[in-house]
Amino acid sequence: MAQHEGSMWERIFSGRNLVKAMERVQRNKGAAGVDGMTVEELPGHLREHWRSIRAKLDAREYQPSRVKQVVIPKPDGGERLLGIPTVQDRLIQQAMHQVLSGEYEPKFSDHSYGFRPGRSAHHAVSKARGYVEAGNKWVVDMDLAKFFDRVNHDRLMSRLKRDIEDKRVLWLVNQYLKAGVMVNGVVVERTEGTPQGGPLSPLLSNIVLDELDWELERRGHLFVRYADDCNIYVGSQRAAERVLSSTRRYVEGKLRLQVNESKSAVDLATRRTFLGFSFY
Repeated sequence: MAQHEGSMWERIFSGRNLVKAMERVQRNKGAAGVDGMTVEELPGHLREHWRSIRAKLDAREYQPSRVKQVVIPKPDGGERLLGIPTVQDRLIQQAMHQVLSGEYEPKFSDHSYGFRPGRSAHHAVSKARGYVEAGNKWVVDMDLAKFFDRVNHDRLMSRLKRDIEDKRVLWLVNQYLKAGVMVNGVVVERTEGTPQGGPLSPLLSNIVLDELDWELERRGHLFVRYADDCNIYVGSQRAAERVLSSTRRYVEGKLRLQVNESKSAVDLATRRTFLGFSFY
């Protein structure tokens, strides 16, 4: 088989991978994007137009549609901005996710639990409980401010370049990062952040925060990370204060992300909740 046929691009757009992506998009249902096309209408649309879509992708002329922005209330009273890509873009992102996930999953830290196959919030909580029961009664509860909106595109792209040789895949990821958002009919250009709501977004967030995981491991910390929620368990309040300030320096200096001061704290683990669970 020629090297080209086995390239990451060819694997993403192979018939088998696309069928699997289509099944996933259909199973997830979800609302229509800016073009109004529903999940049910997608197969017919692709039968008619896939050849020209693929030609545009291969020629690097494909433009993802704008992402439809909706505001959903958060349980704590705030609001979360969710981006809804069109069903066609969800399919392409899902196809990319399946192949990229296969590359990155084996490299991810064992301490990360969010949006990963075979791992759940329950696994994260039971790992955290184990740390607390072993005598690490203090927690550095760290929350990243508006994480999905703040991801630095250049840093993420240079991180991806280390692992992905296929220039076309890098180009397409970049197209999705830059796809503008449609807010009340007005297009807002995007210079940072990953569009929260697309199938690719959770994987990209884990790729960004994988650096934090390995740094915390290098420092010998006991921690659990679920998406942008990271809890580090230590034996004393003084150690916890020290860990919070050194980790904050790393996150803000090296990763160029913002720690959410109002939600981050040092406390006894029994006084904080993690992913909605309390420890007694």
